[in-house]
Amino acid sequence: MRNYKPVRTSGFAKVLDEIGIITWRNLAHIPRVPEKLADVTIQPIVFVLLFGYVFGSAINLQGGNYIEFLLAGIFVQSAAFGAINNAVGVVGDMKEGVIDRFRSLPIARISVLLGRAIASLLESALGICVMVICGLAIGWHAHGGFMDTAGAFGLLAFFTFAMICIGTMLGLWVKTAEAAQGIGFVVVFPLTFAANTFVPTMGMPAPLRFVADHSPVSATVAALRHLFGNPNPVAPDAPWNLTHPVEATLLWCTGLALAGLAGAVYRYTVARKS
Repeated sequence: MRNYKPVRTSGFAKVLDEIGIITWRNLAHIPRVPEKLADVTIQPIVFVLLFGYVFGSAINLQGGNYIEFLLAGIFVQSAAFGAINNAVGVVGDMKEGVIDRFRSLPIARISVLLGRAIASLLESALGICVMVICGLAIGWHAHGGFMDTAGAFGLLAFFTFAMICIGTMLGLWVKTAEAAQGIGFVVVFPLTFAANTFVPTMGMPAPLRFVADHSPVSATVAALRHLFGNPNPVAPDAPWNLTHPVEATLLWCTGLALAGLAGAVYRYTVARKS
């Protein structure tokens, strides 16, 4: 970034150049520090095998294969945990002075935030590819057509991006990586387990089932199962969040992404002026 000079000069094109440069900056360090990809390569394999065989040996899913029921939940859980990884990375950039360096350059605020978010999204895509390969190896299949399957992965990418935006906001607001990780786990861990991620919600106690049925995680998982053609048990009295999961996921992801970006831009601006 020392000799930063956008190739184009018009406003929108200049922002695209800036986003591309910052995205590359966040990806270029990977060959030098490949262990940073452990959380998107090794961890997904552990999740798929651990939950697939431990839970699969104990849960008898009526009307379907538990492995096929499970994989959509694992995809979404891994995407949600990506918010924590991104928050920790943003805190690291703050402590190392990287963000301050960006603030001193004549570049758009949104370029810095979107550049890092897109880089994190590309890293997460690698993890999804690893999980897909592992899932296929243990018996998971997408039974929908090409367009439905592509739409499912598109929704998963949108959800991942929305969670990364939330993580970016968190990373800009907290002071330490430990705080970012702690807050992230307190929020994301129950959010992913109090949902239809690993078991259908019908058997949950009423208060927990209400929370699970109206969760963005449950909507996204149900949408992926629907589009993949995997088992997707839904109660007759299920709320709109689960009976129209694709539409609900789009609404949830749009709201989360806008909230995360708005909070991140505000914090970035306030810190820049202080």
